[in-house]
Amino acid sequence: MGSWHEYVLTQGTPPEWPYPIKFGEETEVEVDVLVLGGGIAGCWAAITAARHGAKVAIFEKGDVRRSGAGGPGCDHWCHVPANPLSRVDPDEWAVKELEAAGPYGNGLAYQIQCREDWDTLLEMEQMGGKIRDTDDEFVGVEGRDDKTKLMVSPRYGVTAGYAPAEDWRKPGYNPPEKRNNVVLRVWGSTFKPALKKECLRLGVKVFDRVMATRILNEGGKPGGRVVGATGINVRTGEFIICKAKAIVISAGGAGYLWFLDTEHGGHSTMYSRNESSDSTTLAWRAGAKVTMQERSYVSRIASGLKHKWYTGGADASYENVPLVDADNKKLPAPTQGWEDGGAMFSNQANIIAEIREGIKNGTYKLPFFGDFAGMKPEEANATWNMMLMEESTTRAMVKTMTENGFDIHRDQIMNYTFIEFQPSQQLREAARGGGLITDWNLKTSVDGLYGAGTALFSPGDHSFAASTGRYAGRKAAQYVKSVKAGEISREQVEQEKERVLAPTKRTSGIDWKELHNGLARVMQYFVSEYKNETMFNLALEEIARIEENAVPRLFALNPHMLMRCLEDLNMIEHAKIVINAMKERKFTNQRLGIERLDYPENDEEDAKNFLVMSQKDGQIQFERVPIGYWGNMKEQYEAHNKDYTGVYKPEN
Repeated sequence: MGSWHEYVLTQGTPPEWPYPIKFGEETEVEVDVLVLGGGIAGCWAAITAARHGAKVAIFEKGDVRRSGAGGPGCDHWCHVPANPLSRVDPDEWAVKELEAAGPYGNGLAYQIQCREDWDTLLEMEQMGGKIRDTDDEFVGVEGRDDKTKLMVSPRYGVTAGYAPAEDWRKPGYNPPEKRNNVVLRVWGSTFKPALKKECLRLGVKVFDRVMATRILNEGGKPGGRVVGATGINVRTGEFIICKAKAIVISAGGAGYLWFLDTEHGGHSTMYSRNESSDSTTLAWRAGAKVTMQERSYVSRIASGLKHKWYTGGADASYENVPLVDADNKKLPAPTQGWEDGGAMFSNQANIIAEIREGIKNGTYKLPFFGDFAGMKPEEANATWNMMLMEESTTRAMVKTMTENGFDIHRDQIMNYTFIEFQPSQQLREAARGGGLITDWNLKTSVDGLYGAGTALFSPGDHSFAASTGRYAGRKAAQYVKSVKAGEISREQVEQEKERVLAPTKRTSGIDWKELHNGLARVMQYFVSEYKNETMFNLALEEIARIEENAVPRLFALNPHMLMRCLEDLNMIEHAKIVINAMKERKFTNQRLGIERLDYPENDEEDAKNFLVMSQKDGQIQFERVPIGYWGNMKEQYEAHNKDYTGVYKPEN
């Protein structure tokens, strides 16, 4: 038949569902550790738990080989201060990373990342992932070390995070001898295939195309220790029941609650476009505590081939492509460059204003172009063939352009940043910084439930996911050695099965896309840029109407539609969590993305705390946990990891 899309093009209609539908049928499996989500964090959790003697399974609603934000690839590995080219101390860098992230960063997770990221990469290399220029493709590129063949990004200077002054535009601002060398270049497209291969080699039961639907608690009551989880096969509809002593949840972060387009076309984000609040809602229903749910960000919608970060003139995954106008006149650099690239700059308002004024007065002529042909050949090669070709958000674009004859040494690529001053800022992303609150074992408030990757609050990048997944897998494996398997409540299973399969009992009604767009409309109308108590209450009233009138009419004709329906239900649950968190924070706080018209001032005392949420008997409960609850990061890490034998040692 060829691909689904080929069939539609030739026949005009979709084919019949190509897999046997088994709605209602059950499969049971028993393991020590169950991992929910097979992205980079989930794979690492499974591998590490298996290496520590645990019997492991993964539920992944895609294919582990290419799922998650890291599935298509990544070209840089942030915060590897223990690598041999680094000029900074890992423990000190963790503190700087937390300082750069601001008051609501996840200090304990940053410490884990800085201590163990280099170990993680070395293991990745042993599994077949490529972390250095072994083929000598990029000899002569700034940042390549000929001895180790590692490649560092010039992006970071002597400090973490963002540049404090305008000096970064001056020649020699960030010379090579002052760069901290904590960001490594990697060939991330090799990582996920290697991780899946290692999972299978270690005997991990990989359930591809299985969406986790509920974490099962001892006694069938939320808050009890975990005893397993249920899932649904998104191709066959088969219901999976897995008994487990511990669960590591890494099923993606916040969903796109504000985002209307269900196909996600043109959405400008580095994160996976399939995140649907799974981690948050799975943990929430199990009784786990969550935090940072009030945090939200403006969502940027860009026109053209890709968003502004990757169409020249801005950073091509952190190394600058010169920007020229239609007359080949060079424009002021909107970000860091190869030669003097310093920190990653968040405030470019003065440069943007300069360019916009130049457009108005005729100094610069639209359209603009990323001038690969004007770069040093080796740097153009590295930017195009490594950074863009390995980066998930640009890989397909680069492949397509290369196949159609684009030549980086001859051609320019149009930049869409300044056409009608794109991108717009009309929509918002969900609580990107929100997730599970954990202890130093990455264990949640529910016994036996661990978090990793974007499931954690203050989620980071690919390296954050890998190191926290590796760490959580180790801790879960240690935990299961000391406990006996609990008993699954059949009543809880039957209730979940009825909930999951409800849309399959109907053949018409409300489509999942209609439901999603209805929810997104509510979030845009009532929980957008400016907020107050009235708007929050209206949003909750509208969501209640959706739950009363639309959800009972939701229908699914096949397992894929059922998966989308279940994602919608997760996002409805998460929307209520987010709104109630915003209601509870009675202040305006830029760091949290909250601007309340009825509380225009910051509450400095309340702002010193994480807002932690849980539910009991269907009622939301709030508590305040002080920022920095993890204590001294170095001391606490070492106290909780006395037997860890990684490559990095403080005395080295």
